[in-house]
Amino acid sequence: MSVYGKKADNASLKQIGLENVGNTFWNLTPSELVEDIVILGQGVLTDSGAIAIETGEFTGRSPQDRFIVCDAKTEDAVWWGNINQKFETEKFNALYNRMKAYLTNKDVYVRDAYACADEDFRLNLRLVSENPWSSMFAHNMFLRPTEAEIENFEPEWHIICAPEFMADPVIDGTRQHNFAIINFTDKMIIIGGTGYTGEIKKGIFSVLNFVLPHEKDVLSMHCSANVGKDGDTAVFFGLSGTGKTTLSSDENRRLIGDDEHGWSDNGVFNFEGGCYAKTIDLSEEKEPQIFNAIKFGAILENIGFEGETRKPNYEDTAITQNTRVSYPIDHIDNIMVPSKGGMPHNIFFLTADAFGVLPPISKLTPGQAMYHFISGYTAKVAGTEAGINEPQTAFSACFGAPFMPLHPTKYAEMLGERMEKHNVKVWLINTGWSGGEYGVGERIKLKFTRAMITAALEGKLDNVSYTNHEVFGLAMPNECENVPTEILSPKNTWADKQAYDAKANHLANQFVKNFKQYEDNANEEILAAAPKATVSA
Repeated sequence: MSVYGKKADNASLKQIGLENVGNTFWNLTPSELVEDIVILGQGVLTDSGAIAIETGEFTGRSPQDRFIVCDAKTEDAVWWGNINQKFETEKFNALYNRMKAYLTNKDVYVRDAYACADEDFRLNLRLVSENPWSSMFAHNMFLRPTEAEIENFEPEWHIICAPEFMADPVIDGTRQHNFAIINFTDKMIIIGGTGYTGEIKKGIFSVLNFVLPHEKDVLSMHCSANVGKDGDTAVFFGLSGTGKTTLSSDENRRLIGDDEHGWSDNGVFNFEGGCYAKTIDLSEEKEPQIFNAIKFGAILENIGFEGETRKPNYEDTAITQNTRVSYPIDHIDNIMVPSKGGMPHNIFFLTADAFGVLPPISKLTPGQAMYHFISGYTAKVAGTEAGINEPQTAFSACFGAPFMPLHPTKYAEMLGERMEKHNVKVWLINTGWSGGEYGVGERIKLKFTRAMITAALEGKLDNVSYTNHEVFGLAMPNECENVPTEILSPKNTWADKQAYDAKANHLANQFVKNFKQYEDNANEEILAAAPKATVSA
């Protein structure tokens, strides 16, 4: 077993109370981890060489079971509420003691890694997990130290991941048997009762979303980013399903990262060392970079197969719609090495508007940019979740509310300052529906969305005329290269214009209602950017 030269004993785990675990497998290579996954019956090799695993009961994050320890460090800094739920220090300590007892004499996999490609903000971390695929996920998703760095590696943060350990809500103070709890004072994340790997990744993201803006004056962002041939950096914000990973994977631009970044005085840098992409309906034709990255070293989660073969069936949703793949970023050819770029020239807010109201591309004023950033809108379509029979609005502040410990206006103000300082253009991109809402209209073609983004990046929308949207006030270009003119104004694509007006007013009402929770902290410029609709009784 490879330990990259590090002595494989439990002495360095003593500081976190895990000196009584069984065998410790340190920093195993992907080959060794795959071997263990197969031997333990936890996964199978697919025909592409990727390992396929099932995460068990949970195939996605469980936001209601994510907590932050409330103590002197966090009490006055964290934005407490339904997203950032309080957990007592005493209960954390007691729960962790029970986890330590559970792990006594159990074999564990230890992974040393770090976050933040900018050395000025590097965060060393150590994952201790009971399953080899959790360790392999961390190897894929975090940045990988060299063998020389491993020799004297000192972790600042620890993640303890025990999917088979179940909490007792009566004893432990959790909501149910699964949990993910962040302790900023002890610099530790404990995860139990869930095998979903995204809890590991998003736990560290939540840490950085507190530490970097609060202590380092660095804007942390739930976004993807890439760099053009001329060195121009572009940033893409968007919730799951809006195309953030797909649209940043552009063969003509080099990828910085697909999900988590910081924006400092040095420019934009990736937090991660890999990509975690959805695979539902994946095809080589539509998303060649992602499709071809699924090879040995990648981990497929909760997918189905074609018949009795080992060929993944990416249309199979028998286990979940949230099928995923993780892979090291170097599985993609055209990447930035290291994963850093300069100051952004363009920022894109992506939304999959299932109501068919928003234009496919529009240019935002600074006030509108802040308003839409704080709103973080997309829509859920019928059939994606139980009980959803028609399109529903989904708002997530800063396009990543579940991972943001601070008040949304903190991130918005930092974004606004940087936009103004560096004269950044901000665009709202609707990757959703046109010609009617979901079930009536059609999804905007990916080739048109790519063409609009390319036009914006190349400055081809700088000198065209614009028309302002009647309700949302968004500046819509009247022409765009390689895009049919008739789709640029969404109302034109609807057969029933009165139905469009009614739906636009309905969506505007939803925006206004959602924003009421932020009004007290928003300035006049942001408030003036709200769509012009009256809230329904």
